[in-house]
Formats: sequence, C-alpha cells, structure tokens
Amino acid sequence: MTCDGIHQRPERLDTMGSYPVSTIRAQFPSLREGSALFDGPGGTQVPQRVARAIRDALVAPVSQRGTHNFFSRGADRIVNAARAAMGDFLNVAPEGVVFGRSATQITFDFATAIGDLLQPGDEIVLSRLDHDANVAPWIEVAALRGAEIRWIDFDRGTGDILTEDVARVLTSRTRLVALTAASNLFGTRPDIAAVAELVHGAGALFYVDAVAYAAHHLVDFEQMGADFVVCSSYKFCGPHLGILGARPETLERLHPRKLRPSSDQVPERFELGTLPYELLAGLTATVDFLADLVPSAGTRRERLARSYDALHLHESELLGVLLTGLGDIPGVRRVGSPAASTPTVLLTIDGIRIDEACRRLGDRDIAVGGGLFYAHEAAKWADLGDGGIRVGLAPYTTIDDVERLLTGVRELAAR
Repeated sequence: MTCDGIHQRPERLDTMGSYPVSTIRAQFPSLREGSALFDGPGGTQVPQRVARAIRDALVAPVSQRGTHNFFSRGADRIVNAARAAMGDFLNVAPEGVVFGRSATQITFDFATAIGDLLQPGDEIVLSRLDHDANVAPWIEVAALRGAEIRWIDFDRGTGDILTEDVARVLTSRTRLVALTAASNLFGTRPDIAAVAELVHGAGALFYVDAVAYAAHHLVDFEQMGADFVVCSSYKFCGPHLGILGARPETLERLHPRKLRPSSDQVPERFELGTLPYELLAGLTATVDFLADLVPSAGTRRERLARSYDALHLHESELLGVLLTGLGDIPGVRRVGSPAASTPTVLLTIDGIRIDEACRRLGDRDIAVGGGLFYAHEAAKWADLGDGGIRVGLAPYTTIDDVERLLTGVRELAAR
C-alpha cells in the first residue's frame, strides 16, 4: 500500500500568524528545550494549567463523593465539573458522559454490556481500518455470544473507507457497527454521519472511536449520529483518561457488571470503583485550555468551536508544507493517501529501516513514531510489513518544527 510519491493538497491555506502557536507552545514545560515532537498520535504533551489543576486537586480537601461534608462535596464538584466540560466537548448531556481508565478499557466494558443484548446468529460489523481497541473487544464478545463478525474493507492504495463499503456488509442481522472517526495509522476520516444513517437504517447501534479524531476536530455527537463515541484525553493535551459519550436513555438500556452496593444510576453504573478526582480536575482544565487556544467570548462550546476552527486551519497549513516538502525528497513515499484525513502521515524512506530512521531523527531531537501502532487488521489487509514512520501534528507544532523534520528526512534519504 505504498503510493508513488507524496502529493500536496490542491490548496494551501495562508493562516500562519493568525493562530498564536508561540503563545500556546510556551504553556508546555516539556517543550521549553526546543524539541520537535511529531508523535502526537501516540500522545500529546500537557500544558502547565492542566498539571496545576491535577496538583491542586491532589492537595485539596477531597474524599469520597457525597453531600454530607466539605470534603465529599469537593469531590462531587470535581466530578460534576468534568462531566459538564466533556459534555461541552462532545456535545452530549453531562449525564451521558462516562469516565474510565482508557478508551480501550471503556470499549471492553461496553462491548461486554452490549454483548448481553446479542443472540446467536446476530452480526457485528467491524472495520479493518481500526485500532485494535475497537476490534478485539467486539471479536471476544461475538465469540462468547455466538454472533458473527462481518468486515468493512478499506482501499489498500488510499486507506479510504466509503459509505458503499459499509452498506455492502449490513444485513437484517446487524446489531452493532464499530468504526473509527479517524485512523490512527493513515489519518483517514470516514464520513461518519453518512455511515450513521446506514447503520440506523439497518436498526443497529453505532460505536465510534474518536480517539485519533478529537485531537484535530471538535467532536459533535449529534452531528455524527453515533450512539456511542469514545476518546482519550491524553491525545488532546490532557491526562490519561478514557471518556465515552452517549445519550442517557441509551445508557439506561445497558447493565454492566458492577459491585452490588454501587450506584445503578446513569452514568455512574459504568464507572467501577472510585474515580481519579485529580485527573478529572485536569480534564476540566484541558477542555478549558482547548477553548482558550484562540481566546474569545461565548459559551465554552462556542469557544471550543472557534479554537478548533483556528487549529484546523493552522494544521492544514503545516500539513501542506509537510506534504510538499516530503514530495520533493527522492526515496520518500507516503503510505496511503486518504481523501479526508487528520494531519497524520505514514511514510517510508528507501533503504532505511523504520526503527533506524526513528532513532536517527530522535538523535536530532525530532520525535516521530514507527511501526504499526496497534492497527492489527489494517497491517494484515494492506500487507504493511513493519509499517512506517508516523508523523502527526499537534496544537503546539510550529513551521520551524516542520522545517526541522524535512531537513532531517532529507539528510536520511540522501545517505
């Protein structure tokens, strides 16, 4: 699945300078030494205000949630604030926000709960494009419940999934479709809203993995048309947490395994044990940080939308420079070329092993990822071998970072 060259997108957006990237970057202590980080798809850095919120919560008067004393009310305020923040971030009711250790853990838990609704002979539709976190849990549940797995294939040359690829595998026995909103490998962004219409037309539930999407595009649960959407805050400058959004009435249909004395209320019934209050405080600070990328007035959701619009224009500009520069380097090839994508590029350099390329760039203080990144089915379907070098942009990426990367790749390719 290697394309012969890297092509610039048809238009470049002249936006550099309108997005305060220097001010944003200065808020990240880990970037003060001047490192060029392109491993955002694997996890982003954390701004000072998020770290401070976590620290403040750790030393604040907080105990088990409740209303009987000052300490328990403190915990309750933290949890409620985090639900409200993620409700704004995902465009769901706060009562539809579920917290977990990671998106992987949440998906396993929800696969088990949804699996209780399945009968032998029912079908689960999965995508070969997805991270294994949105594949393996459903395969295990299908095996336990006697359900069948049907696969959505993607174009081996481009990495694209089309709506007709989804329509082809839906049947009257389809009960759930699981699909990524953005590939963590190629950056592919399927038309989730169009897929949702097909899925619901078949009478099935739609589970969307937005882990790689939410770092670059503001999630709109209502516009997506999903029944469940999951993301991870450490992919968008926050702490290590998984978050799921759904309609409260959808959550009411599910009955997860839990301790007998624990709450049966939604969404608490899905949250096993005591929540990490300090990380939830950091999560609220993360959403506020993103809303303030481009300071403006209005509701938090409105501010998030304006900040994400500016972020998208900034990353589109940098991506154009990156793709043009890589396309001018002999021996460098982009793996996949999706029609719509996040600013994530998978590439190879002729004559250089992936791990060696990552190490040499790392010696130049340029951080990239290398491998297959848990895209197990995608690797098999597209015969990717060892995978590729993954380059991803983040809110703090600058044009200087991109030029440094291009210089490093150019030097490697010339050897």
